[in-house]
Amino acid sequence: MTDLDFARSQMALSLAFHIVFAAVGIGMPLLMAVAEALYLRTREPVYLDLARRWASGTAILFAVGAVSGTVLSFELGLLWPGFMQYAGGIIGMPFSLEGFAFFTEAIFLGIYLYGWDRIPAVLHWLAGIVVAASGMLSAVFVVMVNAWMNAPTGFEVVDGRVTNVDPIAVMLNPASSGQVVHMLLAAYVATGFVVAGVHAFFLLRDRANAFHRHALGIALGVGALATPLQIASGDVIARMVAQRQPAKLAAMEAHYHTGAAAPLTIGGIPDDAAMTTRYGLHIPWALSLLAWHDPSASVRGLDSIPRDEWPNTRIVHWAFDLMVGAGSAMLAVAGWAGWLWWRWRRVPDERWLLRALVVAGPLGLIAIEAGWVVTEVGRQPWIIYGVMRTAEAVTPMPGLAVPFTTFTGVYMFLSVVLVYLLRRQFIETDPRAVRRVRGGPLDVSRGD
Repeated sequence: MTDLDFARSQMALSLAFHIVFAAVGIGMPLLMAVAEALYLRTREPVYLDLARRWASGTAILFAVGAVSGTVLSFELGLLWPGFMQYAGGIIGMPFSLEGFAFFTEAIFLGIYLYGWDRIPAVLHWLAGIVVAASGMLSAVFVVMVNAWMNAPTGFEVVDGRVTNVDPIAVMLNPASSGQVVHMLLAAYVATGFVVAGVHAFFLLRDRANAFHRHALGIALGVGALATPLQIASGDVIARMVAQRQPAKLAAMEAHYHTGAAAPLTIGGIPDDAAMTTRYGLHIPWALSLLAWHDPSASVRGLDSIPRDEWPNTRIVHWAFDLMVGAGSAMLAVAGWAGWLWWRWRRVPDERWLLRALVVAGPLGLIAIEAGWVVTEVGRQPWIIYGVMRTAEAVTPMPGLAVPFTTFTGVYMFLSVVLVYLLRRQFIETDPRAVRRVRGGPLDVSRGD
């Protein structure tokens, strides 16, 4: 492997690790705040138990995410000095705002954690709302930077130097709104499903457990409501990519030949040498419909793009199919749960649905990981699309295999510690939370 390969691998590893905490850091405070709001409205102790338990889990995830995010900020400068030298003055504003949002989240998370029974209940709940809003804004500003890398605007280059930077135009670049909405919804879907999967697992063991039943209702509600919105936002992203990054779209769909009424390719093995996708399922006109909402529209293929500007077709295509497949499976489970709720007017706990939720639990995080592979690998060989190639931005420092190996070990150690801590917080059931509900709307003895 070359130093460029090690630099890209280390950045990819760091991003893959951090994105989990970024996504859960957006979703968990929302669940926490919803649980406390329900407690304030109903005064049912189980909701207070939920809010406390989810707050503790949020704090653990926030701490690990803060560490992995700090590592990423150092890696930008150490691994990609060419990028920071060129773009530092352009993306400084959104990164500064992200830091402000991060510190706001940290401060109010501290207030939330240590303010139980010390400040008025409504103010305590409002602190949780600020935590949720700050986590969301932190992600918004970071995604704006990534969107700018896909659609660079808001600056001019005079005599090889960046001038006339417009920070607002940089943040509100043509790709930002679509990517921001897509990422936020992905975080709510992923968090909702992974939490629902955990509590569905324990409901399969004890369907009379009120703690897990109420937790499932909140998490599944968030995940199921966000899933169809996420699918719709993906359609907006697809059209933006078709307009601005035709090479990425062509790689996503393993589409080699420019032409009208382009088919959609599902699965298969892309073969760049033969300019074809073997063993794939081809749906006539579907790609033209997806990209331009016109089944007869022409879609550019990789044959119209210089060979040295092609992304890795196999990685991008398979990652895209994995993302869409995971999203479609969650949409089916969400629809199933919604139908059961409409039929029974209560939290659905049919055994096969609970089993499906356990299986679907990790799909949201898998879809996020695959989606970021599509975004980052699909932009290659550019680090700033159409402006700077990745090879021009990498550090000239040799020996990158050593930090890559070191950070891999660190992330593995953090993963083990995290699993241990989350097991104590989420899996070991608090005896106070185990309440069998008799005679009420959740009475399992009556078949509920």
